[in-house]
This record gives sequence, C-alpha cells and structure tokens, in this order.
Amino acid sequence: MTAPLDIRPARSRFNLQKLSGQALNWLKGLIPPLAAILIFLVIWQVMTMGPEANLPTPVRTVQDTWELIVNPFFDYGGTDRGLFWQVWSSLQRVALGFTLAAIVGIGLGILVGTSSLMYSALDPLFQILRTVPPLAWLPISLAAFQQANPSAIFVIFITAIWPIIINTTEGVRQIPQDYNNVARVLQLSKSQYFFKILFPATVPYIFTGLRIGIGLSWLAIVAAEMLIGGVGIGFFIWDAWNSSRISDIIIAIIYVGIVGLLLDRLIVFVSTLVLPEEQKQ
Repeated sequence: MTAPLDIRPARSRFNLQKLSGQALNWLKGLIPPLAAILIFLVIWQVMTMGPEANLPTPVRTVQDTWELIVNPFFDYGGTDRGLFWQVWSSLQRVALGFTLAAIVGIGLGILVGTSSLMYSALDPLFQILRTVPPLAWLPISLAAFQQANPSAIFVIFITAIWPIIINTTEGVRQIPQDYNNVARVLQLSKSQYFFKILFPATVPYIFTGLRIGIGLSWLAIVAAEMLIGGVGIGFFIWDAWNSSRISDIIIAIIYVGIVGLLLDRLIVFVSTLVLPEEQKQ
C-alpha cells in the first residue's frame, strides 16, 4: 500500500506565504502616509528655521510641549488638565449631541421620506436651515439655555442633524418601486416592511449621513468651546492662544485631527457590522 502523503509542511508553507503577503501589503499601505508625513515635517522644519519665523519648528514644538505629550492625564483642578481630559470633555458633549441628532434625524428622515406631503412641506425648510453656520446657533442657544454646556450640546445637535435627515430621506425615496409592490402583494405589516425592506435599503444612506454628521459635530464643538469656555479641547486652544503658547496649539490641533479620524473610523466600523454583506464597500 502507498503511504498517505503528508501535506502538513505544504500547508505550513502556504500559511507562512499568506502571512508574509498580508504583512507586505500592510507595509505597502503604511509607507505612503509615513512618507507624506515625513515630507510635511521636513517642509515645516525648513520654513520655520529662519530668525523671523512666527511659528515654532517641529523640534521646538515637541520640546515645548513634552510634558503635555508624555503626561496627558494630569488634573490640577479647574481647566488646568492634560490633553486627555480636554479631549474627553469634548467627546462627552459630542456623544450626547450626536446621539440625539442621530435619533431625531433618522426618525424625521424616515417620516419625511415616506410621506410626500411631509417632504413637500419640510424639505425646503431643512435645505435652508442646513446652510446656517454652526456658530450662528450659539447665541440663540445661550439665550435659550443660559448655560454653556447645554448650549454646546445644542450646537452639536443642530449641526449634525441636517445631513442625517437629508441622507435618510433620500435613502427612503430611493427604495425601488418593485420592493414596494412586493410588499403590497405579500401584505406585509408596517413592522415587517420596515425591517425587511425599508431599513436594509436605507441603512447605507443613513451611515453616509452619520459619517458627515460626526465630522461636523467634532468641528462644531471645537469652535463652540473657544467661545463658551470651560474644560474642552476648543477652550484649551483658545487659552493657549491668549497665552501665546503656539506650540500647545499645534499639539492640540494634532489631537483634534487624530480624534476626528478615529470618530470617522468608528462610524465606518459600526457600518460594517450593520450593513448587509452585498452593500459593504
């Protein structure tokens, strides 16, 4: 009898080759952004080396803010806190305002999208209000709430809600008529229609609105905190400006950009868990 062929070494080589290929692809994807960052730092260093430069070099920025970088968790009371706590305070406001905007925006979007009368009545109003700059709402919210924190949350809410409403409405209105005909033939209940047809067809549009909304929320809170004060990354930047701590401003801006990217990636990750497989990009 012929001895069975041992394929384990071949499988091991295949797994190693697969892992090596994945690692190589990961490195190929990492090299371009790292090269771009390096080029940017070199240009920044060269442009700020002169004696008349108004901005610090990258090296000087790191030297000036080293304590903020290595110890972002200090808390000496009041607004004298590390960057982690500044960002955390801003994120708490964003989480509350954005969650409210998502709940109300998705609900209104579905309502407007499923009703021609509501669409005709409210869509022009939404299109007008969505063009109002976020900070234009701040005086109104301060007058209404008389407190800084609720005012900031309202600014986030009113900034994030429009793309969510508009994209959800568009998703509902783009449902193919054939789907609606099938629902009538099968005599689906409203709940069955929602979960089997409306939601699966609309959810990609909803997440597009959520991605736009979370980005606008983060932009709005940083700007609003510069005016309302208190603990938050926006007020930290404004306070650093008033104290001529330009290096602190630069580090804070880097934090703002990184957190904004992470928030966007979080929405994308959640969308991969919710979207039907055939609708994932």
